[in-house]
Amino acid sequence: MKNSENPENAVKDYSIEIKKSAQKFLMNLEDKYFDKIDDKIQSLKSNPHPKNSKKLLVFDCYRVRVGIYRILYTVDYANTKICILDIDNRKDVYKSK
Repeated sequence: MKNSENPENAVKDYSIEIKKSAQKFLMNLEDKYFDKIDDKIQSLKSNPHPKNSKKLLVFDCYRVRVGIYRILYTVDYANTKICILDIDNRKDVYKSK
């Protein structure tokens, strides 16, 4: 049996939950930035740790860059769920809110 046929090795799609503050930020973005950030969020479904993602120690979450914006998220491996905590400009996203 090939590895790709083994259900344990099958790629799992993660569900995405977006917090209210991140949704609010997305709704106020220009279309060109919205599309790029939305594409990145959708790509997290199949790969929660893309090449440019980084584990943040202070906030206990991950971040991924999209131009001048940062997406902060957590990954729940047991429930195959990604929670988008915050999206903001790189200079503002790390400030406590």
